[in-house]
Amino acid sequence: MKRSRDMEKRSEINSAIEELSLLAIVKPGGNHETAHIPTKPFLSLCYMVLQVLDKIGPTMAVLRQDVHQNIKRLEMMHELNPSMNSNLVEILNSDASKGNTRKKFSCSKAFLWLTRSLDFSSALLQALEIDPKRNMEQIVQESYDATLSPWHGWISSAAFRVAIKLVPDSKTFMDLLKERDENFDTLKKQMQILVSLLVPFLEDAHCILKVYNLDRIKST
Repeated sequence: MKRSRDMEKRSEINSAIEELSLLAIVKPGGNHETAHIPTKPFLSLCYMVLQVLDKIGPTMAVLRQDVHQNIKRLEMMHELNPSMNSNLVEILNSDASKGNTRKKFSCSKAFLWLTRSLDFSSALLQALEIDPKRNMEQIVQESYDATLSPWHGWISSAAFRVAIKLVPDSKTFMDLLKERDENFDTLKKQMQILVSLLVPFLEDAHCILKVYNLDRIKST
């Protein structure tokens, strides 16, 4: 998916805020089964996650690869029929009608793992925004334990434990997230805004995952 030059000039945080502004989940009558999640803004948001993971460094290599593959899977489905597949929930419905929801390489599972990766990113940014001077390794570990670890198999968990020693310190990471000439306080405010938008979006996304019985699936 190509992103505009303007998006590339902005920080990942500001770009993610813009994408989230387009990602309000519409629930007619509060019904998650008839909800609407715009596919392209969701995938653009996930691309922002990739860029944040790149800044954490090689610790996130396995997770980054997983995120990238799942983005591509949903992108390919969207491109097959951009009109019909402009709503992620329609893609989930299609999987369900064909009995593909729980298959290994289904689009439904791609949405599941991308949502969980957003959970991790949200927890990480929230912890940093609250206390930017905390040990980065500890923040990454706690964010992983709270969001991804319960669903990962022992291989993924073991790989993460080995790689976590390579994370940058929190100041270096925050510097990498800043726009040129952006001050520290402005970055903190932007992170706060992003988390405040991510949390309700993810709550709705998890409700949709429950509708399709995806919420308890673990990696194999």
